[in-house]
Amino acid sequence: MKWDPTKYTEFSDYRGRPYKDLLGQLAGVEASKIIDLGCGPGNMTRLLARRWPQAKVTGLDSSPEMIARASQSEHEENLGFALADATQWIPDADTDLLFSNAMLQWLPGHRELLAGWLVNLRPGANVAIQVPGNFGSPSHAVMRAVADSPKWSGKLAGVLRHDDVVGEPDEYQRIFLDAGFQANVWETTYHQLLAGEDPILNWVRGTALLPVRHALGQEDYLEFENDYRAEVSTHYPSFASQDGTVLTNFPFRRIFMIGHKLG
Repeated sequence: MKWDPTKYTEFSDYRGRPYKDLLGQLAGVEASKIIDLGCGPGNMTRLLARRWPQAKVTGLDSSPEMIARASQSEHEENLGFALADATQWIPDADTDLLFSNAMLQWLPGHRELLAGWLVNLRPGANVAIQVPGNFGSPSHAVMRAVADSPKWSGKLAGVLRHDDVVGEPDEYQRIFLDAGFQANVWETTYHQLLAGEDPILNWVRGTALLPVRHALGQEDYLEFENDYRAEVSTHYPSFASQDGTVLTNFPFRRIFMIGHKLG
């Protein structure tokens, strides 16, 4: 699946806030070898390199487009980037911090993968992960409903995964505990105020709609967008602020998990 780094960073402030919030919970953690798994265009991975200037920080991603953007941008001397398929990747045992933001949800079977990564890390290692927990929200439920409609089901059967794509917080907590970790798991809903026309559509164009885009030709994809826009807009009404700016509230639930391996 081909990613567009420019489109993905269109809402960089909102997309970056969970990354910063997760990082903010790691005060006191020391690390010399850090992996950012699913680093995307690398703009946020730089925060890890600045937070731990003496560490070797490596951003990994399966997208050549994302790694190219990350590698071409100016970045800290202790930071590097490389291509990696997370479904085949195994962390080195001496990894001190495994960081991953908004990546696991793209991996079928990620619960088993996560459990394997945790087992492979040595005692004292830390893991910090965030996954979106909004697959049951209208932004995604409407997308699946349109894809499953008689008009589109023949071309999009099996393209979109359903609302069990990520687990609930207690499920992730158990995965950490079973692997011998202390676990701190929580969820947050961000009430994001998006400006402009069709803000929900513009948001999902950079992420959730990508499988649809790659499954359809350009003409069909634009028609699907129109069908989705007509349905999803009824769930997210816009309003005018005092200065006349048109805004749409887009609640976005996210699940956070931090673990420290005992032993």
